[in-house]
Amino acid sequence: MAKKRRKRRASGARAPRHSELSEETKKGIAAIIIALLGIISLLGFFGLAGKIGYVIDDKNALLFGWNRWLFDLILIILAWELLRAKKNILRFSKLFGLIIFFISFNGLLNLLLTDINVLDESELSLAGGYVGTLFSYLLVSWTGFWGTMVIALAFLAISIMILFNISVESILNLQVYLQDLHSLLGRNNNEEEEEEDDEEDTEEEIDEEETDDDREEENRPITHKRKMLPAFSNNDAEEEESIMTSKRRRKMEIPLDLLNDNSVNAKAGDIERNEEIIQHTFENFGIEVEMAGVKIGPTVTQYALKPAEGVKLSRIVALQDDLALALAAHPIRIEAPIPGKSLVGIEVPNQKIGMVTLRELLSSKAFKKRKTNFTAPLGKDVGGNVQMISVDKAPHMLVAGATGSGKSVCLNSIILSLLYQNGPDDLKLIMVDPKRVELGVYKGIPHLLVPPITKVEEALNALKWAVREMERRLDHLAKSGARDIDSYNAKSKERMPKIIIVIDELADLMSQSKRDVEAVIVRIAQMARAVGIHLILATQRPSVDVITGLIKANIPTRIAFAVASQVDSKTILDQAGAEKMDASRRSASTIH
Repeated sequence: MAKKRRKRRASGARAPRHSELSEETKKGIAAIIIALLGIISLLGFFGLAGKIGYVIDDKNALLFGWNRWLFDLILIILAWELLRAKKNILRFSKLFGLIIFFISFNGLLNLLLTDINVLDESELSLAGGYVGTLFSYLLVSWTGFWGTMVIALAFLAISIMILFNISVESILNLQVYLQDLHSLLGRNNNEEEEEEDDEEDTEEEIDEEETDDDREEENRPITHKRKMLPAFSNNDAEEEESIMTSKRRRKMEIPLDLLNDNSVNAKAGDIERNEEIIQHTFENFGIEVEMAGVKIGPTVTQYALKPAEGVKLSRIVALQDDLALALAAHPIRIEAPIPGKSLVGIEVPNQKIGMVTLRELLSSKAFKKRKTNFTAPLGKDVGGNVQMISVDKAPHMLVAGATGSGKSVCLNSIILSLLYQNGPDDLKLIMVDPKRVELGVYKGIPHLLVPPITKVEEALNALKWAVREMERRLDHLAKSGARDIDSYNAKSKERMPKIIIVIDELADLMSQSKRDVEAVIVRIAQMARAVGIHLILATQRPSVDVITGLIKANIPTRIAFAVASQVDSKTILDQAGAEKMDASRRSASTIH
């Protein structure tokens, strides 16, 4: 019994041994060993690694032939990829692509050198080695010389497509290979060139050189900074890098002269006569009111009145149709009470609608006093004051309106106002345009991450990419201790540009893939505000199957234009009113 107890105590005293080496350390050791093998073997190919290098090179020559130096490079690249990987694994697709490339290349070399003696080791070392021989001669016996040649070329093309993640259409484009190889090796030649230029600047020419550098940077092709979204590829999220720009931002000044200035003043008609009609109509129904002023807006004129004491507002609101009949105006709107005042407002359509242009809004004093460059002017209120909306206060926006109500005009005004304020280093756009005619005019601008998207599958991939980008940015913020994108950009060497996703017709996406689209939209709306990813959704069918409860709950900023029914108005605004707007006369909006 004593022996058993001792054994139990001894076994119980044994604590589980945990490895003191972290995963990063293990990964680094493995990468160094693989790189060491590749470098020693490569030096042996040139006779620079002594006896060990000679032995390794001799064995590699038999296995891989003349292409053994390519095998050495593959080992070095694998070591580099292992260091770059976030997890202690190598991507199977990359490894598989390298193996196919190496085998097919060796087999192709053996086919081209048809006079070699397979049994002669010296001749094998000048061709594709045993690997190339096994590939080529086995296939030649089955498919012949030309059939094997076609198979080898096909495998070679497939391996290149896997390694660089390119399509068949671009496989012959050398620029694509160079760009992907550039990103694979993780070089940044542009920054090195800028540093060299800065060192060569003399004190006498500092001002001139800075001006020239700015011009060159503005005129420089942006193809190296604009890349296709990883969402359209098969890359895992682990290999994607967050979109960053340098601290030195490109300035892009767009002249206001490009915008039309066709402002037209509104005409309200006979104001005094309308005041008398309003007062007389209320008197006919036993309601005493006192007129308290008039405000002429672009589309409506607001007549303010103060009811007598003891008059219920419900009695005034109930006379809306009677007032419209007396004024011979339709539709009219009763605002009871006017926000911030103890007055009731009656809005009557103007005889001549005033035209408010984007140029007028961008040149207004109110817009020039804005606090942020992510401010969009929406128009003027009934008092003629410019109404603006900021991305900081309205991170996500929902716009709804019937056909011809002004929904697309609103979207374009918001987009243009943001483009006027921000360069491509501060603002990136993703545009989804299933109708193919609304947002296509923006194709080619440097702010776009990708050309305007017209297919539902690509739109869904773009939204999924935005979710992954959001998670990467949240990781960056957590590591830096920043709470939002502005504080991160203030203290970081690299900037995160804000990304705005514009979807022109949400109903088309929801009709084809409702569950997936709703899930990614809700997730972006819930978490992406702090990292500078924002949504602008538009639809001409604001029904409950398009604007679901989850979407409404996470997008509180909603703009309604004229809609078909009261049900649609309540769906978008949670209140009636948008159905009473006359789309043929005006494109007013209601912000909820």
